[in-house]
Amino acid sequence: FQYRCLVFPPVNFTLTVSALAQVLLQWKPNPNQEQKNYTIRYDVKILSPVPEEYDTEKTHSIQTAALHNGFSAHVRTLLLHNDLQIRSDWVKEKLPPPPGAPETSVTNLSCVTRISISSTVSLHCTWLPGQEAPEDTKYFLFYRYEMYTEECQDYIKDKWNRNTECRFSVTHIDPEEVDNLIVIHINGSSKYAAIKPFQRLFNQNAIEKVNVPRNVTVFLEQNDLLVTWEKPISPFPKECFEYEFYLFNLKSGNKQILKIPTNDFRLRIDVTSRYSIQIRANHHICCTRGFWSDWSEIIYVGQNKLENSTVWILSVLCVSTCCMFLLVAVMCKTKGTSVLKHNYTQQKY
Repeated sequence: FQYRCLVFPPVNFTLTVSALAQVLLQWKPNPNQEQKNYTIRYDVKILSPVPEEYDTEKTHSIQTAALHNGFSAHVRTLLLHNDLQIRSDWVKEKLPPPPGAPETSVTNLSCVTRISISSTVSLHCTWLPGQEAPEDTKYFLFYRYEMYTEECQDYIKDKWNRNTECRFSVTHIDPEEVDNLIVIHINGSSKYAAIKPFQRLFNQNAIEKVNVPRNVTVFLEQNDLLVTWEKPISPFPKECFEYEFYLFNLKSGNKQILKIPTNDFRLRIDVTSRYSIQIRANHHICCTRGFWSDWSEIIYVGQNKLENSTVWILSVLCVSTCCMFLLVAVMCKTKGTSVLKHNYTQQKY
């Protein structure tokens, strides 16, 4: 088979930017390739920005990737017959990086999403201007989710009046999707230099700031502390969350942070101590972990009995001491007055 059959590489291989951080790879079968009783597939090799290899029976492929440093890929024909495989030479193509010095791109880009009570998703991104970006540089942010693209309309500026933050109060991000990609694209303009764009892909669950656990309830049952709470506002079920339980003993100063897989907890405590309790949440099992939620409001439980007794004793001692000083002062004053009267009477007679 391999001696009788020649394998020709694909033709008309092209790379086209079809959306933000998205490339369409297209090619056509070689017209010289014989059509016999074998299967034709294609090997695709992505060289940059992220190496990847796969095969497909189609003559096109879509790749999502950050394109600010360019894109490079190869494709070749793969003939399959029984257990035999024969491959053609590679056909190569690349997209050059956009113009602009790398030091003009934004740096330290970070983004956070939040899910509201109404199940809408907000997006907040921050960044720093490039070190070589001229002072008049203006940056503009776009996000893409699936095929929807939107430009930021709510910027926060630094002291040089440059955009360094963007807020979307409502987005097209679906809170019920698991591990979809959010594309962030920031380009810029300046009178003095070409500003190189910057792109980054975020996993939507990995940048979610999880909401705080709700309705935290605390009970004392003899020597046991019982705590229950409801999962954060989220479309995911309660099994998808893990929790951290922060317990602070105000009497001894001891601190504990415990990992809790469920939304209730029982712990043996020292009933003579007073405690402060807080809980926070994160994703678990169902999707990629996000950012831990803020801690819930502090709840106090128990009382420092020894401490209260000490305070009471000190208070009694303080009052007693004050009364003694007051009594001595009154007695001294009374005695002094009597002496003065006695001296006055002797002088008179």
